[in-house]
Amino acid sequence: MADMTDPMAKNGVGDHLPSRNNVVGEGPMTMANGSPVVDNQDTATAGVRGPVVLQDAWNIEKQAHFNREVIPERRMHAKGWGAFGDFTVTQDITDVSHAKIFSEVGKKCEIFMRFSTVAGERGAADAERDIRGFAARFYTEDGNWDVVGNNTPVFFFRDPKKFIDLNHAVKRDPRTNLRSPNTNFDFWTSLPESLLQTTIIMSDRGIPSSFRFMHGFSSHAYSMVNAAGVRTWVKFHFRSQQGIQNLTDQEAATVVGQDRESNGRDLYEAIEKGQFPQWKLYIQTMTVEQADAMETNPFDLTKMWPKKDFPLREVGILELNRNAENYFADVEQAAFTPQNIVPGIGYSPDRMLQTRLFAYGDAARYRTGINHHQIPVNQPKGVGCPHSFHRDGQMRVDGNRGSELHYEPNSYGNWADSPQLAEPTQAGGDIAMYDYRADDHDYYTQPGMLWRAMTPEQQLVTCENTARAMGDATLQVKHRYIYNCFHADPAYGEGVAKALGIDISTVDLTGTPANSRAEWLARNAVGKELDQPTKPTEPATAADLPPAGRDTNAADPKSLSSWEDDPYLL
Repeated sequence: MADMTDPMAKNGVGDHLPSRNNVVGEGPMTMANGSPVVDNQDTATAGVRGPVVLQDAWNIEKQAHFNREVIPERRMHAKGWGAFGDFTVTQDITDVSHAKIFSEVGKKCEIFMRFSTVAGERGAADAERDIRGFAARFYTEDGNWDVVGNNTPVFFFRDPKKFIDLNHAVKRDPRTNLRSPNTNFDFWTSLPESLLQTTIIMSDRGIPSSFRFMHGFSSHAYSMVNAAGVRTWVKFHFRSQQGIQNLTDQEAATVVGQDRESNGRDLYEAIEKGQFPQWKLYIQTMTVEQADAMETNPFDLTKMWPKKDFPLREVGILELNRNAENYFADVEQAAFTPQNIVPGIGYSPDRMLQTRLFAYGDAARYRTGINHHQIPVNQPKGVGCPHSFHRDGQMRVDGNRGSELHYEPNSYGNWADSPQLAEPTQAGGDIAMYDYRADDHDYYTQPGMLWRAMTPEQQLVTCENTARAMGDATLQVKHRYIYNCFHADPAYGEGVAKALGIDISTVDLTGTPANSRAEWLARNAVGKELDQPTKPTEPATAADLPPAGRDTNAADPKSLSSWEDDPYLL
């Protein structure tokens, strides 16, 4: 039975640490120029009760700096937490990658990891039903390697132009400034390829009890190249060695009311107490020939690679064992981008990844400045002698490469590139805005597989969570979601309809998956006459639940650390 006075107790961290901070600096307070602050208590005025004078330099400097203390928050993944640690290679994968980080078993490098919610702002609660961001930076001898993923192996869609629309749909309404269930589900249900992701979010894994108790995924396919120049497509998996553990909707409501920083507190306190979280890194591999032979698109971000066909290979283990000394300096200013790779690791043709290669770095340039790579957490700490070509720009503070010449080619051998590290050629084709629906319109096979992998209790809680989350969404939107679920598995559609209190016989379930843009638009227009708000629904099956809700956690969370035994990894 869950402890509803503190649902977070299940994570096993124990009593909270004292909130006291008694760390003090050295010497008297100084201004930015190093001169002593004469008076930090009383502002200079013209007379005892007169107006403030401008010449009180410390007052002006203190006010001006405060006005600029906050940098723009991330548009997505704004609320996050992070820590440092180590990565150790445990298995030899030099047959697929010549990256130096993997050159020998036992090799170590420093890492930094950041976890986040996705939709909420910087002040949002941690225990919300949402994807969790899962980003890992490896400070390798060849440069920083970033894996910028989530705690789900897939995403809502496969074309990057929709990313901005997702952001708008899950954020706030432009008129009311409120979250809108209708906007959210109107967008999701209008993209049938989103069903696998929404099923995961609405399942019992939609609210992890802790960042420590969730897996991480690159989600995207990447590539590796070995010493012989052979390319292999790969996906990265980070398997929590703590296992999987989640909160119910009811537990989450209690946690949010008690502690909006529940996951951040859990991570910080676990590390401070020596309960260092670990994740095993695995790769799935697919040859170029296997990818070419696949009927579905292997670079489709809305699908998993079936583990029976592409089993996971162990690579190493990540351990977080050091909290940041200053949250802002390291966690808030961390700038991850999937563009950050090293020789032996490459990209894939995934449409979403290709655009993220630009978008993430560009967001960092806006948020933290053109020279954000000089911030310690973003520096290539593992490289013995970094030799960046970049010069000048706002807040350049590293000497700006001094008198070193600043052009190439030149007569002195400076700025030599490394053509020997070039990747093998990738196949291309004619340029067009291809309708991906014509190439691959299998939206429902994998959501159906996931549904059937659940226990009856997990299926029921998925339907109940869905009904609550849909709130006052219009009848058209609810019918559209039932349609999508039904085509994944009839029992799934029936379960969602029942939880919503909708007679499934009233839902138009006819039609086949849209294999063109025209068919997709026509499918989304079905039921236009039902575009009327509904009343939020509390499923009848949840009426007599205990205060902790319908708990479907495994008796031993670690039983879900194994990829072979995890039913949610298809």
